[in-house]
Amino acid sequence: MNLQERIVLMARLGDYMRGNEPEWEAARERAALTNNWFTPEFIQLATTAIAGGFLTKDILEQWTAPYHLPDTPTVVRKVGIVMAGNIPLVGFHDLLCVFISGHHAVIKPSSRDEVLIRHLADKLIDWDRRAGHLISFAELLKGCDAYIATGSNNSAGYFDYYFGKYPHLIRRNRTSVAILTGDETPEELDRLADDVYLYFGLGCRNVTKLYVPEGYNFEPLLRRFDKYNYLGDHHKYKNNYDYNLALHLLNKKPYMSNEALLLVEEEAIFSPISQLNFGYYSGEPAVLAAQLAENAQVQCVVGKTNIPFGQAQQPGITDYADGEDTLAFLKNLS
Repeated sequence: MNLQERIVLMARLGDYMRGNEPEWEAARERAALTNNWFTPEFIQLATTAIAGGFLTKDILEQWTAPYHLPDTPTVVRKVGIVMAGNIPLVGFHDLLCVFISGHHAVIKPSSRDEVLIRHLADKLIDWDRRAGHLISFAELLKGCDAYIATGSNNSAGYFDYYFGKYPHLIRRNRTSVAILTGDETPEELDRLADDVYLYFGLGCRNVTKLYVPEGYNFEPLLRRFDKYNYLGDHHKYKNNYDYNLALHLLNKKPYMSNEALLLVEEEAIFSPISQLNFGYYSGEPAVLAAQLAENAQVQCVVGKTNIPFGQAQQPGITDYADGEDTLAFLKNLS
């Protein structure tokens, strides 16, 4: 397959994901049954974002043009991909990059997010059998020429050990933060709620800590966040909420809350499910934003002069994980 054929095939996949064919509806239902964190609402959100933000012919052509990719690589490399499973199709962008580059993607999907990625790969192969030479699945990634692996800080150590002698991209734990000034509009706080709550806060682009000025009034924020109180009816999320609430009560730790979120002053930028940490800052927000941008654990900084409120979970096709250009990495394998 040449580059244009690969682009056209991926654009067709985007059309498929935007539609409601029975096979696609059945796959989404199976994914929701397999992983209780993958609600139909969040599966729809993730697949719509991928289809609209990545998989149109115009977007794919504009994305690839600056790289001057060859129609086919000089040598087709096997690229092992270890996928995470924290939010629906979180590993799709890596598959897209490898496929578009013309290399062979050997995928080890997460058991938590296997249904959707296998279904979409099967559709590509059904439509064009040549895609079967560029996509395969494996339980153990052996004999690959390069690796892209996403996991926790602990698993990254293993990835370094096993894959370190090959060309590789290894991603560790990251999370996102927001800087508030106190003069946000109700609409901006509404959109901030999306950054916090979407996918139950499990994504690396979810905001897990707020930085607020001294004397900040949290009441308007909590009231705007009430729109996600319905997540408190989700049994797994509610179990986390009740557990963290019990810890704070037992430890006599101050907290604020609504029906689906605990707001706690903590130093850490990572927070457990159902909890949002906060801390106070002084000085200029831009100075703080610059400092946070240098933190290797921070994926996104949300705020008035950074990523706009509500857009943390809407990455564009060039928003590469950890800021490492995946497509450039793959081009250099040829």
